[in-house]
Amino acid sequence: MGEISVTKLLVIVVLVALVFGTKKLSSLGSDLGTALKGFKKAMGDSDSTSQDADFHNEQQAGSLKDTASKSEQA
Repeated sequence: MGEISVTKLLVIVVLVALVFGTKKLSSLGSDLGTALKGFKKAMGDSDSTSQDADFHNEQQAGSLKDTASKSEQA
Protein backbone atom coordinates (compact mmCIF):
# COMPACT_ATOMS: atom_id res chain seq x y z
CA MET A 1 0.00 0.00 0.00
CA GLY A 2 2.86 2.41 0.80
CA GLU A 3 4.89 1.40 -2.24
CA ILE A 4 4.86 3.42 -5.45
CA SER A 5 4.55 1.22 -8.52
CA VAL A 6 5.79 2.01 -12.01
CA THR A 7 2.28 2.78 -13.24
CA LYS A 8 1.72 5.26 -10.42
CA LEU A 9 5.01 6.97 -11.27
CA LEU A 10 4.01 7.23 -14.93
CA VAL A 11 0.66 8.76 -14.00
CA ILE A 12 2.41 11.29 -11.75
CA VAL A 13 4.88 12.21 -14.53
CA VAL A 14 2.06 12.68 -17.04
CA LEU A 15 0.07 14.85 -14.63
CA VAL A 16 3.10 17.01 -13.85
CA ALA A 17 3.79 17.42 -17.58
CA LEU A 18 0.18 18.44 -18.17
CA VAL A 19 0.12 20.92 -15.30
CA PHE A 20 3.47 22.62 -15.90
CA GLY A 21 3.97 22.00 -19.61
CA THR A 22 7.02 20.56 -21.28
CA LYS A 23 8.67 23.94 -21.95
CA LYS A 24 8.52 24.90 -18.30
CA LEU A 25 9.89 21.50 -17.24
CA SER A 26 12.69 21.77 -19.80
CA SER A 27 13.73 25.21 -18.56
CA LEU A 28 13.49 24.02 -14.97
CA GLY A 29 15.77 21.08 -15.76
CA SER A 30 18.36 23.27 -17.47
CA ASP A 31 18.26 25.78 -14.61
CA LEU A 32 18.81 22.99 -12.12
CA GLY A 33 21.72 21.64 -14.16
CA THR A 34 23.32 25.09 -14.34
CA ALA A 35 22.93 25.55 -10.60
CA LEU A 36 24.55 22.18 -9.86
CA LYS A 37 27.41 22.94 -12.26
CA GLY A 38 28.02 26.28 -10.54
CA PHE A 39 27.90 24.64 -7.12
CA LYS A 40 30.45 21.99 -8.12
CA LYS A 41 32.72 24.67 -9.60
CA ALA A 42 32.50 26.73 -6.41
CA MET A 43 33.32 23.68 -4.29
CA GLY A 44 36.35 22.97 -6.48
CA ASP A 45 37.48 26.60 -6.19
CA SER A 46 37.22 26.53 -2.41
CA ASP A 47 39.34 23.36 -2.28
CA SER A 48 42.08 24.94 -4.39
CA THR A 49 41.89 28.13 -2.32
CA SER A 50 42.38 26.18 0.91
CA GLN A 51 45.30 24.29 -0.64
CA ASP A 52 46.88 27.60 -1.68
CA ALA A 53 46.43 28.92 1.86
CA ASP A 54 48.05 25.78 3.33
CA PHE A 55 50.99 26.14 0.95
CA HIS A 56 51.38 29.81 1.90
CA ASN A 57 51.32 28.93 5.61
CA GLU A 58 53.98 26.25 5.09
CA GLN A 59 56.19 28.74 3.25
CA GLN A 60 55.85 31.23 6.11
CA ALA A 61 56.70 28.56 8.67
CA GLY A 62 59.75 27.55 6.65
CA SER A 63 60.99 31.13 6.36
CA LEU A 64 60.56 31.62 10.11
CA LYS A 65 62.69 28.52 10.77
CA ASP A 66 65.36 29.82 8.39
CA THR A 67 65.38 33.19 10.15
CA ALA A 68 65.62 31.54 13.56
CA SER A 69 68.52 29.31 12.50
CA LYS A 70 70.39 32.28 11.00
CA SER A 71 69.99 34.29 14.21
CA GLU A 72 71.28 31.33 16.27
CA GLN A 73 74.38 31.06 14.08
CA ALA A 74 75.22 34.74 14.52
